[in-house]
Amino acid sequence: MLKLVFAGTPDVAVPSLKAFATDPRFEVVGVITRPDAPTGRGRRLTPSPVKAAALELGLPVIDAKPRSPEFLSALSALHADIAAVIAYGNILPKNVLDAVPMGWYNLHFSNLPKWRGAAPAQRAIWAGDTTTGADVFKVGEGLDDGPIVASMTIELGGRETSGELLTLLAQEGAPLYVDALAAVGEGTATFTPQPAEGLEYAHKITVEDARIDWTDAADAIDRQIRACTPQPGAWTELHADGLSGASDTEDATVKVATETAHPLTLHVLAAQPADAGNSNTPMNLKPGELKAGKKNVWVGTGTTALELTQVKAQGKKAMRAADWARGARLSPTACLH
Repeated sequence: MLKLVFAGTPDVAVPSLKAFATDPRFEVVGVITRPDAPTGRGRRLTPSPVKAAALELGLPVIDAKPRSPEFLSALSALHADIAAVIAYGNILPKNVLDAVPMGWYNLHFSNLPKWRGAAPAQRAIWAGDTTTGADVFKVGEGLDDGPIVASMTIELGGRETSGELLTLLAQEGAPLYVDALAAVGEGTATFTPQPAEGLEYAHKITVEDARIDWTDAADAIDRQIRACTPQPGAWTELHADGLSGASDTEDATVKVATETAHPLTLHVLAAQPADAGNSNTPMNLKPGELKAGKKNVWVGTGTTALELTQVKAQGKKAMRAADWARGARLSPTACLH
């Protein structure tokens, strides 16, 4: 039985942790994760999803920083044979990598060397890739450049959000991960160097990256929205200087917007290219121009219209775009940019 230490932090790492913990070929001797972090309005310290799962499984947890003396001491005391790391969120220094005899192995959500880096699933969707997958590779000091031990490929349907894709890859990648590390322990694994061609980097998507440019093509904006959902969230600004007057009983944010003409942040949670076959679909909207019907909200792009289906306005809850537009009482001159 291989003694394994597991390092990870978010939800996507939990299926793999549970798979290792329930496989008879492994003994999970410890779990490494990031320290508890403040969350929610109360900013209460909350354990990471991996820590919460580890505690439920009765596994010891290390949440010290990897470059601290206490981290290396705690890791060495586990006497692990092999290590699994997935979405941990910290760079592991060489002395930590060397502390585990059989090495560290990462489950990465792309087919390497394409989309090395922090946001592979998000970048695959944004780029319009038709396939993606997951690879298990041996971790070295470079960025996601180690030899591949196991690989799987899936087809993309074209409507996934990054959250949905990551959930799928996390679930389907877990058994691949477990079998790959078991093969390493048995000495039957094949280590395949990554191809020299096809390298692309999946840089982290920032909040500013997620801002929508309505002069882009409708298909490109659609991919951006899905890539940025749920995090960091695609957004735009509503310039509503033409909002009709709000009564004293209406929402304060609408009233303030009416009086000051300040733009309001609007998060676009879901959208789709407009149905050109629908006679109600406006065909000649300018980029950012809004058109609201009883059941639909359209916005102009650099090509054809995009239909907004779910949004979250500043100070509001998520809602159907048509309900938002009706409550906001948009004037004909209101626009997004």
